[in-house]
Amino acid sequence: MQPGFAVVGILAAFLASVPALAEDKPNPWFPIPATASFSTGDTWTYAGETHRLYGVQACLRGTYFTNRAGGRVDCGEASLAMLVSLIRDLKPQCYTAAWQAATKTRFVVCVAQPTSGSAAGSRIDLGTALISTGWAFAAVTPNGAPVHAPYIVAQQVAKKQHLGLWQFADVPDPNAIILRDIRNASNQAGQSSNPPANR
Repeated sequence: MQPGFAVVGILAAFLASVPALAEDKPNPWFPIPATASFSTGDTWTYAGETHRLYGVQACLRGTYFTNRAGGRVDCGEASLAMLVSLIRDLKPQCYTAAWQAATKTRFVVCVAQPTSGSAAGSRIDLGTALISTGWAFAAVTPNGAPVHAPYIVAQQVAKKQHLGLWQFADVPDPNAIILRDIRNASNQAGQSSNPPANR
């Protein structure tokens, strides 16, 4: 056999084995099971694990807004209802963006690819869908920076256009509440570590 043919033969054998190796890898995408238990507008549990939408902050349960009829509505329940509705309609697939072993929490990104209707052929990010329609908020870090910058842009557009929860003047911003609680806890911890002043 000539040397050139040997190299081509080896290369052909190698290339033929590459697709087989790729096919052996498990698919990182997974559906949200119908048996998942939804706890908030950004979180559900299944098989002993918590799944939370990465970069998304739902309205908090136990906080309220006033609807147009003058009724008091639990903001967290409103976010939860929209999450369940979108998952039912879009049937997204998710992948794990981060894993927190101590709490058995998967931070996930979920994407739907509708095959029919006006959105057929497009990719719909579940976080963007919730935030851009005003039914969830862009999550922020303890110092107030957005966890995922594109989501804060979607939130600003929804707020400006008074979409979803933003149509209600007294909608409670969950990030403001969470950041306030973090500041208060930090201040209390700082005060308790200071020795009492001489009187």
